[in-house]
Amino acid sequence: MSGGPAPVTAGELLHLVRTGQATTRKALQNRSGLSRSTLTGRLELLQASGLLTESGHEDSTGGRPARQLRFDDQHAVVLAASIDTMHAEAAVTDLSGRPLARRAGPLRVADGPEPVLDRIAKWFDALLGECGREPREVCGIGLSVPGPVDPGLVRVTQPPIMPGWDGFPIGDYLAARHAAPVLVDNDANLMALGAQRTRHPDCRSLVLVKVSTGIGAGLVIGGEVYRGIDGGAGDIGHIRLPDHPDARCMCGSLGCLAAVAGGGALAARLTEQGLPTASGSGVRERIVAGEPAAVRLAQVAGRQVGEVLATLVCVMNPGVLVIAGDLAEPHFVTGVREVLYRRALPRATQSLRIEIGGRGDGAALSGACSMVVESVFAPAAVDRRLVSAESR
Repeated sequence: MSGGPAPVTAGELLHLVRTGQATTRKALQNRSGLSRSTLTGRLELLQASGLLTESGHEDSTGGRPARQLRFDDQHAVVLAASIDTMHAEAAVTDLSGRPLARRAGPLRVADGPEPVLDRIAKWFDALLGECGREPREVCGIGLSVPGPVDPGLVRVTQPPIMPGWDGFPIGDYLAARHAAPVLVDNDANLMALGAQRTRHPDCRSLVLVKVSTGIGAGLVIGGEVYRGIDGGAGDIGHIRLPDHPDARCMCGSLGCLAAVAGGGALAARLTEQGLPTASGSGVRERIVAGEPAAVRLAQVAGRQVGEVLATLVCVMNPGVLVIAGDLAEPHFVTGVREVLYRRALPRATQSLRIEIGGRGDGAALSGACSMVVESVFAPAAVDRRLVSAESR
């Protein structure tokens, strides 16, 4: 004989408050169906654990105003870092994602996992000191990397532009320096998550395409990042273009989109034309300087990426498409628009909004913070910690 639905737990109550679905005792009681005494007991448990505060009042139509419940976004901090091919940034944030201290600088991912992660760990130590927070206050570490990540293993798998990183235990390595859970994801995924959470919270379907040395897409479907069966979703840089059979990609294949239209490919082409260019960021510098050859290559590359995105837009029907990375500039995006709107079905694009994502706008850091907070403060995780605290 089956019983009724399981009672709403303390972790689920915190989730309702943290996400703004219910922020008063009355609203929580209406949503949860819990008795007043049971609700009070669970809220007191959350307050005693430092997860919930109650203060102020909400607007009321009469009688005594109800007090507002609020997730305490200051009781812990997140360490977030974004590693790109030639550059990295790191931050200490509160639980709302607001940076408390931040640092950025040159860092070569090709130097290998230990030198890179050691530098990131040193940055974290310095940043904690800058904002006056203690290592024991760190609730989690979020890391964005420019390669495919197996979500269950906290490590990259066969990354074309990250030599020496394949299978490296990133989580164990960082956790040895900071006693906190470590979460790792692909940079395009976290940039998409950050863009959706901070700029487009009402858009349930969003695509972010990062075009730098390589090309990759982050897909948000139903408000959540879609990673596929083992983290390979959105790897559009390795879709093959039939008209470029001789373009060799860093993955070993021929004709991949990244080998034709990525920043690394454009840099090589400019160098062949007598304009030495080392990377996608160098291509951008030449475009900004008005170099005609760089502008022409960016427009052509935008059209080539637009061909692939036309299919993706028809499949996903997103509300927002963000173009980010080194080549996220008007000439490239004009090429994308030109082909995308011509090739995709009008129904798939009639409500589509195309945006240029800023370089260094913190989207990856925001996404890394959101990833940590949504994992560490998921209802089941909160309930486990509360049970553990009660048993001590």
